[in-house]
Amino acid sequence: MAQVVTMPRLGVTMTEGRFIRWLKEVGEEVDVGEPLFEVETDKVTMEVESLFGGVLMEVLVKEETVLPIGAPIGIIGKPGEIYDREALLRGGR
Repeated sequence: MAQVVTMPRLGVTMTEGRFIRWLKEVGEEVDVGEPLFEVETDKVTMEVESLFGGVLMEVLVKEETVLPIGAPIGIIGKPGEIYDREALLRGGR
């Protein structure tokens, strides 16, 4: 089942972060716990590990974009999976 990757909270006072870059390409396999992307906060730039396993299906943001916590940034799913993008982004399946 496809999952939405969101901007994580990397600190107690963090309200937004700058999405720096993906460490995977669309179509590449991703394992849980594997570094997936980089985020910059007001204090540090960090690699963020994937919470989901599968394939990076879609990239939803451009590099160097400032986003609030919880904003959708990508979609991970099973290879060849068909999903309803709009419903998934609204919290559905």
